[in-house]
Amino acid sequence: MRILVIEDERKVASFIKRGLEEERYIVESAADGAEGLALASANQFDAIVLDVMLPKLDGYSVLQALRAAGNATPVLMLTARASMEDRVQGLNYGADDYLAKPFHFEELAARLRSILRRSTTEKTTILACGDLQLDLVSHFAYRSEKEIELTTKEYALLEYLMRNRDRILSRSMIMQHVWKHNFDPESNIIDVYIKRLRQKIDKPGQPPLIHSIRGVGYRMRDKPVAGDDVEV
Repeated sequence: MRILVIEDERKVASFIKRGLEEERYIVESAADGAEGLALASANQFDAIVLDVMLPKLDGYSVLQALRAAGNATPVLMLTARASMEDRVQGLNYGADDYLAKPFHFEELAARLRSILRRSTTEKTTILACGDLQLDLVSHFAYRSEKEIELTTKEYALLEYLMRNRDRILSRSMIMQHVWKHNFDPESNIIDVYIKRLRQKIDKPGQPPLIHSIRGVGYRMRDKPVAGDDVEV
């Protein structure tokens, strides 16, 4: 999943970013409120970690602007101000959760998983497609109860496909969500990683789960339909 961290304290931002990346999230960061608002408005994120006391534009103003524009991305607010009034203000502006500094990373990660579950139809920590399962807490993948070893990018790609199972995902959507930058039509990096995933999750005698859609992209489903499994 793709997370935006808006935090001006460099050490705190680095600490959060490093921890989330170890949790297999794709992370982008902004050091002030104006930059954070621009990134959040121009890109699709699954969640935002937002500090309150920011230069140029404070966190409350960023949150208000996002909600006024119809942006419903889940927001976890961070602040050194832990009074009840501050928490109530943030929640009233549309925050999904509130965490006071200093904090333990384990609590931040747990709260982030919680708001992500609340914002999707998936209320479980296990994603499934056929007999393939992906544990969002341990970050292990299993098929027919056998563990599958994945790199960070393979995990991010598989999670994105599984969260959107039965939905056709274009190469540009996959590139932006997993690789954080605009799609280069000359690049074959997505095809390379799809091939790696297929080699790891599809074994002899098992039905393929990642299907190619001619001229469009890929779809994950446990049963193919007409037009699937055609090389793009």
